[in-house]
Amino acid sequence: MDHQISQRIEHLTYAMRWFLTYLQDTSYDELVNDPRTDNFALGNPQDMPLPGFVETLHRAAEPRNKDWFAYKLSEPESQAVVAAALREELGLPFEPDDIAMTNGAFGALATAIQVVVDPGDEVILNLPPWFFYEVQIANAGGVPVKVPVNRGTFDLDLDAIEAAITSRTRAIIVNTPNNPTGVIYTPETLQRLAEILTRASERNGRPVYLISDEPYRRIRYDGAPFTSPLACYPFSMMSYSYGKILLTPGQRLGYLALPPTMPNREAMRSAIQIEQITAGFLFPNAIMQHGIAEFERLAIDIEALRRKRDRMVGALREIGYEVHSPQATFYLLPKSPWQDDMAFTRELAARHILCLPGSVAEIPGYFRISLTASEEMIERSLPGFADAFHYASTHEPAAAKMAAAR
Repeated sequence: MDHQISQRIEHLTYAMRWFLTYLQDTSYDELVNDPRTDNFALGNPQDMPLPGFVETLHRAAEPRNKDWFAYKLSEPESQAVVAAALREELGLPFEPDDIAMTNGAFGALATAIQVVVDPGDEVILNLPPWFFYEVQIANAGGVPVKVPVNRGTFDLDLDAIEAAITSRTRAIIVNTPNNPTGVIYTPETLQRLAEILTRASERNGRPVYLISDEPYRRIRYDGAPFTSPLACYPFSMMSYSYGKILLTPGQRLGYLALPPTMPNREAMRSAIQIEQITAGFLFPNAIMQHGIAEFERLAIDIEALRRKRDRMVGALREIGYEVHSPQATFYLLPKSPWQDDMAFTRELAARHILCLPGSVAEIPGYFRISLTASEEMIERSLPGFADAFHYASTHEPAAAKMAAAR
């Protein structure tokens, strides 16, 4: 029979089923616009933007020459700003040409995957993942290979990763600091991973690439240190987004960076630019690149986020939830009182509280809270969190009750 859409798109739709189900299952569109709703769902800002960000946009929008709004690739000035910032932050000798400016980390990840993955290649991702890794791998014709993290520590399960590597393994995606666990992977863990990938590359006769997704790298608490996988493994690349540190996810600005240690990186630089062009011009728009020197110096209030983290963790634990305190990111990952986290987030939604079910991020039995919610939302939501917890302690999910009746 004829298909109105391609089978590839049907496959991608299936891979996104949990995310799409959540949006439909909770009447998300209706609740998100209700002023009574406390929105902890998707990491969108719930307070007004940074004044400095808006002022920078105004200055960057003022044209200086006839080409101010012309087509932009990776502008040399943007590349120089990012390379200098990375040298200072990570202590690695990045060069401007190592930086490919992208329309957010989404564009950076899509570019990296398309550049190294051929149809049939396997790409390892750790669970819980960001919920679009799988569709990006599938869109490149790759095969996602899923390896859960250690559920006790949320650390990488290195033995399981090594066991998952085959002759078809082409890449692994590592998200540090991790969304949604908030864990920062240690230098020791990353070095052991590098050794595993080096052995696998030698055994397979071609590199196994490491794609390090680092959009939350600058959102860390209590002086937590950070090591990029790029410092440990030469066949690696880094995706980054300014949308997290500036809390402006709708303004697409990011980059894909190659480590100075990557062999033959000139060829990789060229391949990245070709992919960005052919995949739909995956470069930031002109205004975002014109403002990058100032954007690089801006950041949301990390101390305010820490206070929100501590307030929510303390209050949820007092209610009875099991929740760890994250080292980084702006997420919490409490255990759901019901194993059916979709059912429990429906109970929260009934109390005008929007949270992301763990099943969307392939960690069932948990749910994710975004600390980008306003302080007013946090305080207003606590009675609802308590009421939902106590209800779940004395009731079964509706699906479980129906199953028992059958």
